[in-house]
Amino acid sequence: MGMLDEAEFDRDAAAPIDMLETYFAAHGWTHEREDDEIVAKVKGSWTQYELRAIWREDDGVLQFMGFPDVRVPEERRGLVYETIGLVNEQLWIGHFELWSSTGILLFRHAALIDGDEGASLTLAQAELLVESAIDECERFYPVFQFVLWGGKTPSEAIAAALIETQGEA
Repeated sequence: MGMLDEAEFDRDAAAPIDMLETYFAAHGWTHEREDDEIVAKVKGSWTQYELRAIWREDDGVLQFMGFPDVRVPEERRGLVYETIGLVNEQLWIGHFELWSSTGILLFRHAALIDGDEGASLTLAQAELLVESAIDECERFYPVFQFVLWGGKTPSEAIAAALIETQGEA
């Protein structure tokens, strides 16, 4: 995805959704915005991801979600919940979860954003939110695929996925 040059931006910080909109536009990613929410589509190496940010001004929280286009059939949800538990042990920021009503897998994290003169997000913060979500979705997408379609147990899937990526730098 690559870092953007701060000079490309006409301000150091902006309202959270404004900064994310600027960030998405600078990458040329398709995105739609409504008041306190923005959704973008990003092509990863495994699949297309939907990135969604929701700003909760009253709480000073920016919730950021990455959807790796994985729907889990009812009969596989137990295995995926186990997989999510093992995967989440590997994460420092954010977590994967499975929406029980729809079977949609997602990565979610939140940032507390507070400022004396109103909440704002810097380019560096926007980049960290976006890139960490994409990186974790890319890193663990094969794990979920191994469990869902490859016949592997959650432990086998994690071991296989982490071994395959060890040689890459």
